Amino acid sequence: MRAGQRRMKAAVWHGPRDVRIAEVDVPTLQEGQVLVEVAYCGICGSDLHEYADGPHAIPVAEPHPGSGATAPLILGHEFCGTVAALGPSVTGLTMGDRVAVEPNYRCGACPRCRAGEYNICRHFGFAGLMGNGGMAEYAAIPAYMAHRLPDSVSLEQAALFEPASVALHALRRAGTTPETVAVVGLGPVGLLTVLLAAERKVPRIVAVDVSAARLRRAAGFGATGLIDPGLEGDAGKRIRELTDGEGVDVAFEAVGSETALRTCLGATRRGGRVVLIGLAPKVSLDTFALVNNEQSIISSVGYRDTYPELIRLVAEKRLDLTPVVTSTIGLDALIPSGFEALLKSPGNQVKIIVDPLAHRAEAPLLTPSAAKSEGR
Repeated sequence: MRAGQRRMKAAVWHGPRDVRIAEVDVPTLQEGQVLVEVAYCGICGSDLHEYADGPHAIPVAEPHPGSGATAPLILGHEFCGTVAALGPSVTGLTMGDRVAVEPNYRCGACPRCRAGEYNICRHFGFAGLMGNGGMAEYAAIPAYMAHRLPDSVSLEQAALFEPASVALHALRRAGTTPETVAVVGLGPVGLLTVLLAAERKVPRIVAVDVSAARLRRAAGFGATGLIDPGLEGDAGKRIRELTDGEGVDVAFEAVGSETALRTCLGATRRGGRVVLIGLAPKVSLDTFALVNNEQSIISSVGYRDTYPELIRLVAEKRLDLTPVVTSTIGLDALIPSGFEALLKSPGNQVKIIVDPLAHRAEAPLLTPSAAKSEGR
């Protein structure tokens, strides 16, 4: 297959509010790369921020060391598909393999990579943000990003492995399985944190959000307590009331705001932990209270070694990720029905999935019951 002579449709970022659905060359494979025919690609909050007011992570002036790319580039890092071609020296994969893509670049040589902590590689980055990604009919990726799927794991499930990995890594960062947790912010990662905490049999899970629809969804995912701070006021105080005045063992901040962080600290018991998943640029802290309560603030970025566990959990029917999806759209609808819909009515959507090839023959990610629960 001479991929460089073919054309494909892709979502190309040129600047803020300037993402173009364009015809571009199918990538020519380099050493160690595979070509993936993309089945699904989720819209991440990072993609939305790049569209709205980027660049934030997208390299513009200097090429990213992991990809060698600068803008304009193809968005999308939450993707899966089928291996369509193999580049030179690729082993362990064959054409036709269905794969989930773990989209993080890693050098393999820096101290953190040698320690197995490739999510904090010196040259860390994501395909779809720092290099070309999966909002296209085809994507060329390093072969190490591709995880072969067993027959029992569908591409519909694999489309959610990337955001689920963020949630799973955050749960691992929390340490031993807690008895009580709070999840503040019920976007896709927050909801998946609730779902994975429930799969781990956490007895008490308190979910916090201002969206009634997302709170209902969290209840379906296993949350045992629901709090709308817009209606109930101080969410941290309310969480303490729900835990007999003690507070939770671990609180997950999945918003990226100072207000959410303060809620988490107010909800966490003495000696407890707050895990930061959201990206807040600057916050102020009452360090006197932090020290006196011996609370810990732990950050969590990306993920590592999560895909094998998620594949196993889905294959064993212990985990179903697809209810987090609220709509599936074609690539041509990315701007009006994807980015603009999320910006204008964020509470009406959770996870929007893009199908670059409009797989009409496959079952939709949005099930009738899920659509009904969202009032769609």
